[in-house]
Order: sequence, then C-alpha cells, then structure tokens
Amino acid sequence: MMNKILFLLLLPIAAWAGKLPEQLAVPGGIVKIGVGEGHTNAPKVFYDGKRVLVTKDEQSWLALVGVPLSAKPGQHSLQVIGNNEERNLKFNIADKEYPAQHLTITKKRMVTGFTEADLKRIEADKIEMTKAKAVWSEGPIDADFVAPVDGRLSSLFGLKRYFNEIPKNPHNGLDIAAPTGTPILAPASGKVINTGNYYFNGNTVFLDHGQGLLSAYLHMNEITVKPGDVVKQGDPLGTVGETGRVTGPHLHWIVYLNHTPVDPALFISQDIVRLDARNKK
Repeated sequence: MMNKILFLLLLPIAAWAGKLPEQLAVPGGIVKIGVGEGHTNAPKVFYDGKRVLVTKDEQSWLALVGVPLSAKPGQHSLQVIGNNEERNLKFNIADKEYPAQHLTITKKRMVTGFTEADLKRIEADKIEMTKAKAVWSEGPIDADFVAPVDGRLSSLFGLKRYFNEIPKNPHNGLDIAAPTGTPILAPASGKVINTGNYYFNGNTVFLDHGQGLLSAYLHMNEITVKPGDVVKQGDPLGTVGETGRVTGPHLHWIVYLNHTPVDPALFISQDIVRLDARNKK
C-alpha cells in the first residue's frame, strides 16, 4: 500500500501547470513531487542537504526541486521531514546534452590577465552575491512569471561556454537581447534583496519570490529599485544595458531554486515562442 501511495505522489501533477513552472527532470531542470496531504502541516523538504520550496494546491503539498547542471542521470532522493516522521522519496533524472557556444570578448581583462585589484574585486563580488543567493524567506511564493523584458531570445540556458576559446562555466541563465534602455520588469511579485555593480555581471538586481525561489537581472544599464523594495509583476526594475562581461546589450536572467540555477524558460513557456520567433525575422 505504501509503495502505491509513493507512486501516486511521484506522478506529474497537472493542477499547478498554470501557476508553476513546467517540469523537466534533467540537469538544470525542475522536478515537481507531491510530498504530503494538504490537510496536514507542511513538511520540510531537503535535496542534497539544501532546503526545497514547498507549496500547496487544493489537496496536496508539492515540492519544487531545482536540479543542478552538475547532477548525474539516475535516481535521486528527497528527504521529507514532518508530521512526526522522516522519509525519503525517490525520483529519476534523465540525461541532457547541452550544446557549446563560442563567444569573442573584446575586453580581454574580462577573460584573462586579471590584475591584483581585479581579483580582489571578483572575490568580494562572489562573497556578496553568495550571501544574496542564500536568502530564504518563509511563506507563500509567487512563481507565476512573465518574461521580464520585451526582446529577442539570444542565448539559451545550459550552454557550454567558451570565451575567446577558453572554457568557462555553463550558461546559468537565459539571455534576451534588446536595445540599451529597454525596460526590465519584475516577472512576478517579490522583494529586492540585493543590487550592485559587479565585475563580470555589471549592474545587477536580485529578487526574492519566496522559499528560495530567487531571480537575478544582470548587465543592466540603470537600476531603479533598492534593497527592501517590494515589487509586483510588471513593476520596473531598471533598463537593459551592456555592463560587465558582454558582447552587446541584453538581459541575462537567472532563476534559482534551492540555491541552484534552473532554466528560466520553464517559468515562461507561454512567452518563449514569441521571443524566439524574432530570431526568424
């Protein structure tokens, strides 16, 4: 009987399709798993030792699990703690091969030849942004996203990146190209948890949408919000620019779940076709 219950909990749950991201059980994707009945208290859920977002529909508690790009294909496990018990739920991750992208960066010190001052700034930036990405706020979430900028889909999530033929970290966000000054709007309600100007990322804003669901907006020209501001969907955050390490004006948009960058396209499937269509004109 218990195996049957666990099987039912692991089935895809269509009731959230309109408000939550699509499920894609691959590295860099999202897994949605039922973790309890709705009449009980919300359990605490952990994946690889990190707290996982838990939300509710009419009948069940649902975990939204961000899968790291480094995750190996095969069986993975969630730790579920609540209602006087602790249990593990298994789920499978399929393999996905992301293509390579080769970019030429004209500002050479954005790739190699960093000065001592550059390295100090890069390390300080890393510490500050790591603190922002660690934010966890309890309570309801808002995952009903729209595209944050009106532009052209220019670079997909997960690409294996080479800058001036030097291998770098995989692309951890979605790039939308648009002219400098194009408005960047909040894709959903949230709270501004960090703004700053960083060596690689340029002018950047971080938003908290609840329970480790965070989003970041990079390479901005102008920032029009400050930490502590509360925004709703459609409120301005600033404008598109080309600050930091870029090849042209665009928004680099990152979405995090349980401290893990996941594919933002899964949150805006209704907008992806429209943004991508501009590549064919």
